[in-house]
Amino acid sequence: MSAAGGDRAQRLRLVPGRFAVEHLPAAVAPPNGWIAQVRAPEGLTVVREVVQHEAGGADLWRALYGGDTSHGLDLPGMLAALLEPLAAAAVPVFVASTFHADLVLVPETAVERAVEALRTAGHTVD
Repeated sequence: MSAAGGDRAQRLRLVPGRFAVEHLPAAVAPPNGWIAQVRAPEGLTVVREVVQHEAGGADLWRALYGGDTSHGLDLPGMLAALLEPLAAAAVPVFVASTFHADLVLVPETAVERAVEALRTAGHTVD
């Protein structure tokens, strides 16, 4: 794996909680507790925190956020610097970007592999 260049190395933190990524019909309002939503012609995609009693059978995700090393929208390669090592480690992702940084969700079952891949690529994960 190639290491993240000095200007692309990021400090990430594992966000507390477990998350669901859901697809809803376009006309449906998002459920309470959402942290990201994108409305597209085919429907609404929602990322929301899952409380313990809701978790039964759902695909759960953990979130990594790079807000501690926020970057401008004009800096190329920042998301790629995170996704390339995750792809090389065969870790699926779902991404929601903010104005300052990216929220990268990985399956809960792959979180340790994801953290190791990011650290190996030169990123810091707290």
